[in-house]
Parts: sequence; C-alpha cells; structure tokens
Amino acid sequence: MNDAKLYEVIRAPRVSEKTARLQEVSNQYAFEVSKDATKADIKAAVEKLFDVKVRAVNVVNVKGKSKSFRFRQGSRGNWRKAYVTLAEGQSIDVINATA
Repeated sequence: MNDAKLYEVIRAPRVSEKTARLQEVSNQYAFEVSKDATKADIKAAVEKLFDVKVRAVNVVNVKGKSKSFRFRQGSRGNWRKAYVTLAEGQSIDVINATA
C-alpha cells in the first residue's frame, strides 16, 4: 500500500471525551475512515502510519443527522468510524499525529 492510499483509508482521528476515556481504559483509538475501507485495510494503514501493532479493529457506520436551516431541510453525510485496539504497551499520540 502506498502512502496516498493510506491517507485515503484513514481520514482523521476522532477526539472527544468518550475516545479519550477509551484510550485510557482499553487502549482503543477512534478514526474516521473511508466508506469502502475494510478492517484489513484499516489495520494495515494504522500499523504502517503510526508504527504500532494492532490487535483488533471494529467498524461503525454513522448515519448523518437531519438538519434544517432557514426553513430548508438538509442532512449531513453518512460516514464510517473505526475503533482500533492496540497491543499492550503501544500508544498513538493522536493530537500531534500526522494522519
């Protein structure tokens, strides 16, 4: 996999209170990934980009919310989130990461 493909698979880290708690408790990290990425693609991309050992990958399809603005209905786009569990003793600095 070349570098351009790696950055297409992993779009951005998702940072929130929930993901910060997951990092501390179970060594899991959340990423926004492309809609057509498989678990194997995500695992390979994270291992290559961050030089860590991935133990498991869980994927969630997130539905876009319906929103209205000045009497017009619209919706945000659907997207995909991946929870990546790392091996013991491994970590990723998601705030200063390059992905």
